[in-house]
Amino acid sequence: MTYTEILGLIQRNTNTQNTTTSSYPIADKTTDVNNALNKFMLIAIASEGKWQVDDTNQTDYPIVTGSLVANQQDYSFTTDATGNQILDIYRVEIKDSTGTKNMQLRPIDQSELTGVALTEFMKTAGTPVYYDKTANGLFLYPAPNYSSSNGLKIYCNRTSTYFTVSDTTKKAGIPWIFHEYLAIRPSYYYCLQKGLPQAKNLFTEMMNFEDMIGDYYSKRAKDTRQIIKVVRRNPR
Repeated sequence: MTYTEILGLIQRNTNTQNTTTSSYPIADKTTDVNNALNKFMLIAIASEGKWQVDDTNQTDYPIVTGSLVANQQDYSFTTDATGNQILDIYRVEIKDSTGTKNMQLRPIDQSELTGVALTEFMKTAGTPVYYDKTANGLFLYPAPNYSSSNGLKIYCNRTSTYFTVSDTTKKAGIPWIFHEYLAIRPSYYYCLQKGLPQAKNLFTEMMNFEDMIGDYYSKRAKDTRQIIKVVRRNPR
């Protein structure tokens, strides 16, 4: 479904026009469609199994690289190389001091380091073994005692590529079977705010889609053993 078709479906659901004088102008519709994309990704990521989720419109894989700096323990991040916000990290690797071997680091959390000050834990620089995710950064233990260009590799989940008001033929980078959801969710919230009678049916459709999204991603990797996940969602 192209973006023009998504807007057309919203228009039919809400009885509005895609003009700046409409009670639901295209700029507002675009914001709400992008919010629906955010909701879609949150459900998908929470439900995913061993096949990680990503927007198929992305031009690269969800892997962020950075350089290791000798004696620097913390490495901040907020976005990937193309400006997509990083939502989650599920694997971290580094290069060794020779730059020829890649090594996977083990995750650790501050809550596990009892009886020792964080500044004292593995305080002597060396080859990192652990990483701790804190706020918008990683802390490596120990800090590296060497520098390495592109020596840090982070595997992550990230936000989608968004629509703009000028898009027409662009399609969302999610499975086509769920494109209708991007029209249903904005339509429901508009009709709810305006007290329109179709809001009730749109709400039911929206919740059905969200259940199907979670179910789809929890079962997508059929070549691996299935683990059922219970994902609790706020209906609003």
